[in-house]
Amino acid sequence: MGMTRGLIITALFGVVLFLLIPAYVPRPRFIPGFAPPPDMWPRTVSMIGIALGLLLAGLSFLPKAEAIADPEDASAIRGNTSVTTLLIRFGWTVLAFVIFIGSVKLLGFLLSSILLLAAMLILTGYWRQKIVSLLVAVVLPLALYLFFSSALNTRFPIGSLFKAIGI
Repeated sequence: MGMTRGLIITALFGVVLFLLIPAYVPRPRFIPGFAPPPDMWPRTVSMIGIALGLLLAGLSFLPKAEAIADPEDASAIRGNTSVTTLLIRFGWTVLAFVIFIGSVKLLGFLLSSILLLAAMLILTGYWRQKIVSLLVAVVLPLALYLFFSSALNTRFPIGSLFKAIGI
């Protein structure tokens, strides 16, 4: 089970690193010596994800991994939630990420990130605390956007909708 998870995580981050970043993150020809390129942080996160996926796959060969991967423990972790419900949630999660990728060009990175985080909070069931969830969904992407754009001079897509109205 750990081997499968590790390989899936490695494959997902590999797709991001080798397919999505080169296709969607433009790299200018000239970058001043003091400024990081726009694809530095996505590449860094993807490489860390690949390393963690490979680590998880490697750790699955340890003898203790068999005891941890007991099916009874897995049912205790998921509680009374059926596998069908979990698969439906997974499908909604994949759909949310596909919509996020498509909406970045139209709405821009910041608004798309806010909507994605709100969708993830709804899908994980954390939406019961609506005020806290709304604050997290708005403040966290905004804070990260401000940090990366001002402190690290990282440019994010604005979105064609906001370009059309002149924002």
